[in-house]
Amino acid sequence: MYRDHEIGVVVPAYNEEGHVEGVLREIPDYVDRVYAVDDRSTDDTWSEIRTAARADAAGGGLQSGGSEQTQVEEITTPSVHHRGVIYEPIGRVVPIRHHENRGAGGAIKTGYLVALADGADVVATVDGDGQMDLGQLPRLLDPIVEDRVDYAKGNRLAADRNRMPAWRLFGNGILTLLTRIASGYWQLTDPQNGYTAISRAALEAIDVDELYEYYGYCNDLLVKLNVAGVRVGDVPMRPIYGDEQSNIVITEYVPRVSAMLLRNFLWRLSVTYVRGRSGRRAAGAVAVVAILFLVTALTSLIRNRSGRERGSVGSKVLLGATCVALALSMGSAFDVRGDEASVVKIDG
Repeated sequence: MYRDHEIGVVVPAYNEEGHVEGVLREIPDYVDRVYAVDDRSTDDTWSEIRTAARADAAGGGLQSGGSEQTQVEEITTPSVHHRGVIYEPIGRVVPIRHHENRGAGGAIKTGYLVALADGADVVATVDGDGQMDLGQLPRLLDPIVEDRVDYAKGNRLAADRNRMPAWRLFGNGILTLLTRIASGYWQLTDPQNGYTAISRAALEAIDVDELYEYYGYCNDLLVKLNVAGVRVGDVPMRPIYGDEQSNIVITEYVPRVSAMLLRNFLWRLSVTYVRGRSGRRAAGAVAVVAILFLVTALTSLIRNRSGRERGSVGSKVLLGATCVALALSMGSAFDVRGDEASVVKIDG
């Protein structure tokens, strides 16, 4: 327990042999439950998780739940039932294994659902690759326990951006811009950071079952939190880079996450602007019309071959893009001034 709050930690892991056991062994004693989710790894990740769980139980953790495997639906929510998992509590560590690979977001979802069923007050996420300093976990928990925010996330760029590899820094910058537009959290940075903590109230305010299951889950979550009016905290965190290998395929990742963010942006417009206050409705209406106009103009530009026609259509494309930029400017002004969802910068 941490400051009178039950703490759960979700550790998603896919092919993290050589890393995940060390992560689990370093989980602080004040954490009440650790949900180690093996997303159907093809290496020894599952064995390492169970080894670390037994070691933790033998070291004075909660009473062991035994090593016999049980189906998760027997002790948790029906929403986890259809996901096909093995649930094997061993002390305070709960090894969970997907029968099918569901993606990083899918592993986070399973952990969130089980943590909610267990009654956790705050749920943190820590990647299984060893890139996160567990000694910094209180800096994510404190803003939530003190009711300053409902969701706290690490920000590697605020701490020391020079430690991040150049290609990651470039990609992170692009995704920061896209996520700001899609989510409405215009002061947020480093949305890809998986070192987070969220309150029970925030999890209950969204539909966890509907969260995106691919690597863009953190971006998708931010959009849903904004619509729910959740306060987000940006916490400077020093990154740790070692010999771990990323499972992200860039040529697949960029198009999928970009498409997801576009869908989420349009959804947020319909929910937050069109149904919101008069100013937000105006921004939403301009944005929807401008986007439709721009898509139509781009389609015409692609189809028309003659130079004169293309010039005329090109002017329409420019006008459409200008209208979209205007709508985004209007929307961002309301997002920044909005009282419901805001970004709180936590001092480093």
